[in-house]
Amino acid sequence: MIKRCSWIATLLLVVGAAQAIEESPRPGGVALIELGSATLPPPRVTLNDKPLLVMNRDGLWVAVAGIPLETAPGELPVLVNGREQSITVVGHTYREQRITVENESFVTQSQEQLDRIFRERKIIDGVLGSFRDVPVDGVALAAPINGSRSPSFGYRRYFNDQPRSPHKGMDIAGKTGDPVIAPRAALVAATGDYFFNGNTVLLDHGQGFVTMYCHLSEISVEQGETVNLGDIIGAVGATGRVTGPHLHFGTYLNGTAVDPAIFLPSPASD
Repeated sequence: MIKRCSWIATLLLVVGAAQAIEESPRPGGVALIELGSATLPPPRVTLNDKPLLVMNRDGLWVAVAGIPLETAPGELPVLVNGREQSITVVGHTYREQRITVENESFVTQSQEQLDRIFRERKIIDGVLGSFRDVPVDGVALAAPINGSRSPSFGYRRYFNDQPRSPHKGMDIAGKTGDPVIAPRAALVAATGDYFFNGNTVLLDHGQGFVTMYCHLSEISVEQGETVNLGDIIGAVGATGRVTGPHLHFGTYLNGTAVDPAIFLPSPASD
């Protein structure tokens, strides 16, 4: 049975989910493409051969495009019903992050560990690259926990001085056992205990909009369940490759990681 969080602070954060997001056309950001009156059928829009989320915003169809982190500044082509348009991508520089990990297996893996990582990656990528064709009425999110947020998305990471892929999420501070909520209605697309991510939940909000919750101490939902905004999906923990308890929160559009801060209300302290 799915439980709903009763924190007053969390309920206040839930209210913030109604706000709209702002365009941020940079690598790791989001572009909004107006497509005409919503009295007509929604057009099909693709970026790099992947369908984009299209929603009705104030009577207009609007496509919401996640811009891959590796995108260079300049014109990025999209197809609208087969006709080319473009997104103007602006430059952005991300910081470096150097992390010391005591467990060397989280830096250099054995063949058995690599095989496990490959199997898990197929599951995760399968969810992130999926497109569930259902109506979506918005993409703004409530904060999944009430904690301070690290602006670490996009950081170029080094583990024990070895370069690794950029950080594709936001770290939110929390204590082990703190409840994690669904930031809007979704289908539970996958759950699992993964090598790097630890206990993980992936939520499918429709049309390629997916959120990820990692390092959980426990998982409170099962694959295939439907959750509503405010339902508890797990608890903060320190499983997987971590230096301490926190929530790794990831947001994805059209199969690409985008900055979670774009979708969240401003922190209460701002």
